[in-house]
Amino acid sequence: MGNNIPQGYKATALGIIPQEWEVMRLGDIVSITSGESPSLYHLKAEGKYPYVKVEDLNNCEKYQESSREYSDDNNTTIKAGSIIFPKRGASILNNKVRIAAKDIQMDSNMMAITPHTTIVDTEFLYIRILHERLYRIADTSSIPQINNKHIIPYKIAVPPLAEQRKIAEVLGVWDEAIEKQARLIEKLALRKRALMQRLLSAKLRLPGFSEPWQKVKLGEICERVTRKNIEDNQNVMTISAQCGFVAQTDFFNKSVASETLESYYLVFKDEFCYNKSYSNGYPMGAIKRLSEADKAVVTSLYICFNVKPETNTNIDYLSYYFDNGGLNRGLTKIANEGGRAHGLLNVTPKDFFGLSFEIPSLKEQTAIAEVLIAADREIELAKEKLERLRRQKRGLMQQLLSGKKRVKINI
Repeated sequence: MGNNIPQGYKATALGIIPQEWEVMRLGDIVSITSGESPSLYHLKAEGKYPYVKVEDLNNCEKYQESSREYSDDNNTTIKAGSIIFPKRGASILNNKVRIAAKDIQMDSNMMAITPHTTIVDTEFLYIRILHERLYRIADTSSIPQINNKHIIPYKIAVPPLAEQRKIAEVLGVWDEAIEKQARLIEKLALRKRALMQRLLSAKLRLPGFSEPWQKVKLGEICERVTRKNIEDNQNVMTISAQCGFVAQTDFFNKSVASETLESYYLVFKDEFCYNKSYSNGYPMGAIKRLSEADKAVVTSLYICFNVKPETNTNIDYLSYYFDNGGLNRGLTKIANEGGRAHGLLNVTPKDFFGLSFEIPSLKEQTAIAEVLIAADREIELAKEKLERLRRQKRGLMQQLLSGKKRVKINI
């Protein structure tokens, strides 16, 4: 075995690591603190200490400095520089690890480990815990949970302090690039949303277009699809307001369709479905276009339709118009009359296809669609770059945290 160990490395319980590194138990290099029940606090909108709950971890990517509620109480306080994370539940599986950017107090579902900084650097420990992933530390036999008994014996490979800091510094450069790219994507998405709102309402007209828009009824340019699934197609899909057509097994983690799918509708590529379920950002339900598959099977609770070819309507334009909530005002009127039933808006096909809206000429529709398609492409390219950066960081992190790749220390 000794012949397989490179010079300058050694065999340990965690595998082969550099000679200068040590295998240490977390319990020997951190102090562990659990949060306390909100019943012990006088919580308010502002105060000295952020009172951090699991849901507050969604407010940031790395540094936790705010929360929904605050405290002035003289209770257990977590020092700035501590690593905080959930101690039970599904959030453990989501690996929500943060650094307390200031002194905080915490809910009883939270845990903190405060590094002994003469041994381990805060930024390095954060990276190490993030890389280890919480679920590997936790007991996941039933409800995932992390307690002192899981933290204390858990072993990690620890480089000398100077090397820890250098590793954190190198990976920090990638973090900055990732954060910058994420901000760019947000900016591009906001710009596209503003463009949609103005172009699809005629508040902004593209050069060369000034003709008034025509008022039409949806049923004049579209017709209902009630095609039964007699071919027994098995591609059962659900309409997600955020993601469009999604395989039902992906959306629910199981199939919730009936054993027989003959009563379901079969829709073809470039046809639309209206899901009358209201959700975040889609108060009047969502109309989505099938674009990623040739055929899909959907519940007959949806109102499905296609664009009449003889109407010279641009499908891309219509897709953007629907996604921008163009029919919401009309849907509000017809849905309110019938109320809601079983979580669905009470919208009949007759009322739906009777909705009126204004639409530009085919030439202007096409021009608007081209602008928005270009905006989408720009966002997609930015997302691809972000994913490349994340992938590169993961690869580099694996190399640095295993000692396979070493950093140069400036003395």
